[in-house]
Amino acid sequence: MNIAVTPRWDCHAHVFGPYDRYPLAADRSYTPPPAVQADYLAMLARLGMTHGVLVHPSAYGNDHSLLLDTLAACPNLRGVVVVQTATQLPLRQLRDQGVRAARFSCRSGAGKNFAGSASWDDLCQLAPALADAGLHAELWTDGQMLPQIAAQLKTLPVPVVIDHMGSFDVAAGPDSAGFTALCDVLASGRAWVKLCAYRNLLNQPDVSAGRVFQERLVQTNPDQLVWGSDWPHLNLAQPPATLALLDMFREWAGNASLVERVLSHNPQRLYA
Repeated sequence: MNIAVTPRWDCHAHVFGPYDRYPLAADRSYTPPPAVQADYLAMLARLGMTHGVLVHPSAYGNDHSLLLDTLAACPNLRGVVVVQTATQLPLRQLRDQGVRAARFSCRSGAGKNFAGSASWDDLCQLAPALADAGLHAELWTDGQMLPQIAAQLKTLPVPVVIDHMGSFDVAAGPDSAGFTALCDVLASGRAWVKLCAYRNLLNQPDVSAGRVFQERLVQTNPDQLVWGSDWPHLNLAQPPATLALLDMFREWAGNASLVERVLSHNPQRLYA
């Protein structure tokens, strides 16, 4: 007898290597240790996850070979590419290969532009083509930029998935202009948010300071929230235990129904 398995999704991760087959871009801004396909699949199994979403990392520049080869080998995975207006990628074909989105960056301060990224302007210009191909957009942004782009974001012809909970600022609080803008676009139904809080809490003595931000997003629109591990936790001297991050989300969620919605039902609509 076949027993149906409820799909559970990790919606944000990266793979790297092996480097003899998939070398990094020469102009990359960081050099990560290898984190290969088998490692990621083993991590998913430890988390009790059945599906994953791999985001093309900037360290590979415009070379999507590793991502596409991994998707071809693993039908339970989906992908997020990086496209610029000058990049010639066959978007409709990419959807058939398991790609579901393209990632863009709109960040404030130092490091807002880096090799291998696509800009807010790229997103605005490419949004109609993404919509035509059945893809959505993914956006890495922060609380300083969100109030400036929120109105335009709600007019784009594609849904936008915002990474890392909008890089919220603990000190500014959940009533800050940036987090209020994030909640506004989430409430509009034009945006989704990835619940991945830990990078916003690295300098906090108590990570529970992030709980109010997750709870505010849940109150705003629980049907357009997904969870991501951010594995393999790049550029950190002491990477967190991925299972501990999942447990933190579950504890803050407070009930099994919400956990099931965020880990299963919502991502199934977005990525399947």
